[in-house]
Amino acid sequence: MSVRKILVTNALPYANGSIHLGHILGYIQADIWVRAMRSMGHDVTYVCADDAHGTAIMLRAEKDGIRPEMHIAAMQKEHEADFAAFNIAFDHYDSTHSDTNKNRVQEIYIKNREAGHIDVRPVTQLFDPKKNLFLSDRFIKGTCPKCKTEDQYGDSCEACGTTYNATELLDPRSTLSDATPIHKSSDHYFFKLPHFEQYLQQWTRDAGRLPVSIANKLDEWFEAGLADWDISRDAPYFGFEIPDAPNKFFYVWVDAPVGYMSSFENYIQSKRPDLSFNDYWKKDSTAEVYHFIGKDIVYFHALFWPAMLEGAGYRTPTTLSVNGFLTVNGQKMSKSRGTFINASTYTANLNPEQLRYYFASKLSNKVEDSDLNLEDFSQKVNSDLVGKVVNIASRCAKFINSSFNDTLSAQCAEPELVTQFIDAGQSIIQAYEAREFSTAIRQIMALADQANQYIDEKKPWALAKIEGNEQQVHDVCSVGLNLFRQLAVYLAPVLPQLANDVQAFFNLEDFNFASRTQILVNHPICKFTPLMQRVDKKAIEQMIEQSKDSLTTAQEPAAPEKTKTKKAAVKDATPAQDVISIDDFSKINLRVGRVLAAQTVDGSDKLLQLTVDLGEAEPRQIFSGIRERYAPEALVQKLVVVVANLAPRKMRFGISNGMVLCAGQGKNLSIISPDEHAQPGDVVS
Repeated sequence: MSVRKILVTNALPYANGSIHLGHILGYIQADIWVRAMRSMGHDVTYVCADDAHGTAIMLRAEKDGIRPEMHIAAMQKEHEADFAAFNIAFDHYDSTHSDTNKNRVQEIYIKNREAGHIDVRPVTQLFDPKKNLFLSDRFIKGTCPKCKTEDQYGDSCEACGTTYNATELLDPRSTLSDATPIHKSSDHYFFKLPHFEQYLQQWTRDAGRLPVSIANKLDEWFEAGLADWDISRDAPYFGFEIPDAPNKFFYVWVDAPVGYMSSFENYIQSKRPDLSFNDYWKKDSTAEVYHFIGKDIVYFHALFWPAMLEGAGYRTPTTLSVNGFLTVNGQKMSKSRGTFINASTYTANLNPEQLRYYFASKLSNKVEDSDLNLEDFSQKVNSDLVGKVVNIASRCAKFINSSFNDTLSAQCAEPELVTQFIDAGQSIIQAYEAREFSTAIRQIMALADQANQYIDEKKPWALAKIEGNEQQVHDVCSVGLNLFRQLAVYLAPVLPQLANDVQAFFNLEDFNFASRTQILVNHPICKFTPLMQRVDKKAIEQMIEQSKDSLTTAQEPAAPEKTKTKKAAVKDATPAQDVISIDDFSKINLRVGRVLAAQTVDGSDKLLQLTVDLGEAEPRQIFSGIRERYAPEALVQKLVVVVANLAPRKMRFGISNGMVLCAGQGKNLSIISPDEHAQPGDVVS
């Protein structure tokens, strides 16, 4: 077997919040694959970093009265502790706020600029003269230019539903300083993404590059036409300054993916001088680069990132492995229900390895959402890991320890059975390599059932009661422990701590996939100690309660005050029977969508047929009664808010899979649009 050189990265967590279980899903997926590929004998390097720039981090640090550098350092320490608790073992964990990353970002930018892929043109925005800051829509409030309702945000009116530009607001004010913003023009820097359209169309269709569903989804973007990408932000901004452009900074999504390169570069400099950066990142590199990301950031990784690399003369990723979102108990993670669970809250109550196993049992190489059903989690872990796998060792080891001097039998009484387990490893290894973890788990558990069946048939506990059966007991229990060792080797990428404990129990130097081929005879073992406890349902309940407490009090921002006029209007207009609870409201899943295509519907004067990208594997078809207000061509590429978990509705024109939120009626109806920087799939809260 030839040894492959592989670099693996995970999406960079943003340094402005804690790691939760929705994040952990993707990191566990990558870590399992890294461990499996290493167990096959390949040379794998695994790096990551905190995404440490942007306005949000700058404002958060300012609010806390500290420098941004102090804030991101504290967040990085917290993130690294959370990953370590889940046995996610990066070779190196860095920050995008490093000199290495700055130098690499500037180099990539300059190469693209020299190749003609950068454009500069003015953009007019509202500017806060007190904060000395250009304001995005979410930081502006004023009076609606149509209905004159006060206290409205800079993109749309909650009262009448009118959408507008922030510059149209009457009496605008900055929510950051309460100052009156002024109109100000500023030069912005754009990356000419359309220059790479033909290249990207081929790149996204290269065999093995992307999941087919993602490649199909990206075709919608090509059909709509790629647009220039604004890569600059004005000072003040926490980030890297653009070369030869004073007070202009790179947008956070420019330097974030370059963090994959710089983290690897810093790893080489600090720990692995035997590795070469160019061997992995040069244009004709034979090494492999894998990015494990969530489906919500595919757009950046499958379009902007490879285009930036191609424009700068670097190689592009071998494969993007894309995971879906995580739900808990079949619904979006909820703070009010206590199912928006931080990584640290989980590890304070439950065994991280058990969640690794549960996620692995659901993960495949397809772009599918995963559900953490806490009842199913408890039953599956207790049945599979405790009741099947660990139980084999506990049933057999006590006889070897107590009656046979801690030594396995000098012969294998069932060589065909043990060999069958060894041979089954090839299919399991192939499933791991293909990132079909759920398939690997099913095959391993089938072997566990077979091992337990063997022990149940031989009944060593019954044999031990009959004088003269000592050798038979010794042989049966030795076979059982050999089968258990095979299972532990196969589960090692998923359960690294359990694997370490089993390796120590068996006194083995190697525990990789190749080690399984050795049948253990006349082999000393250690005293057996319990390897895993059952999931305690009380611990799950405690975790949920702790999540409710910490997340509703510490992390949920206070609701903004409404004007007296608006409070009165809501009170008078809402009859008691229409009141819903916060739990009912939390069931509504609102997500950002982008309209990819729009057309009229034959036979209807009110409906438009929309194709909407929600950051999922496939765009959705939604029928919306907005034809009287909007021409189809005016909606293409428009950001909208969609009720994403509405049951599909069968209409005579077809299936409508969602609802686009609007306000008003008839010709006064307006689509509710999110912030311009939102991306398809973003949760609207």
